[in-house]
Amino acid sequence: MKNPKILYILISICCVCAIIAGVYAQFIDENHGGLNIEDDRNQNIVEELSQEEVKTNFNNLFTNTLSLGGYDTTGIHKVDSTREIVYSAYDIDEDTDNYEINIHIPVINISSELSNTFNQNTQEIFVNKANEVLQSQNNTIKTIYSIDYTAYVNNDILSVVIRSTLKEGNSAQRIIIQTYNYNLNTHEQASLLDLITLKKLNEDEVNEKIIQVATDASKEDEALQNMGYTQVYIRDLSSDIYTVENAGAYFLGPNGELYIVYAYGNGEFTSKMDIVYFE
Repeated sequence: MKNPKILYILISICCVCAIIAGVYAQFIDENHGGLNIEDDRNQNIVEELSQEEVKTNFNNLFTNTLSLGGYDTTGIHKVDSTREIVYSAYDIDEDTDNYEINIHIPVINISSELSNTFNQNTQEIFVNKANEVLQSQNNTIKTIYSIDYTAYVNNDILSVVIRSTLKEGNSAQRIIIQTYNYNLNTHEQASLLDLITLKKLNEDEVNEKIIQVATDASKEDEALQNMGYTQVYIRDLSSDIYTVENAGAYFLGPNGELYIVYAYGNGEFTSKMDIVYFE
């Protein structure tokens, strides 16, 4: 009689174990092995920076320096062999009754027609205005003028970015942004499409993001206008400037980030700008 009882007990134990195993297996399956897979995936998603964060990062770039990122410039024919390929030609910091000026004006120190063109453009946009301010004798209107720059080399592309801030009397503050992108290998200007290709981005997606950034900014300004604010910049979202082909200022940042900058002060008295950013 003992053997049958033992057999029944063993069978009962096996049945209980099977039931427990089945319930546990179902629980494990439903909960992905006890791991919250969805949460882990979310942790790998990099949150996109807000426009204010992008602008803060952008403004922090202007250190009046060149970062080569390990790039060897020994093979580049320079105009001044004792200088780097980008250096500050003028550093002036003065505060008088007529003006307050703080300028750092870069020169691209490469012996080529393209660098000459870039430098002449800097002369016309920034240096001529600096000379005008320095020679000003009008005590009734004080001018505040600053010029800063930053420069980086990424994958044979030298990017130089110049920012100037101008405030004349009671007029609105104006911010001008100028960028140069020089291919050190071909000695040609690198287009925005070249940088998009280098970054392995999709042109259509870049175009979509340009429109989205400008549209979001326009909606914010329209909301301010509806609240009674008068100093609001009105964008023409139908303009062809909001395309890769016609975008103005663009460059590669310190770690190869792509910036596309819409500085409306380039043509008007405003400090308003939109910045499209790709990590």
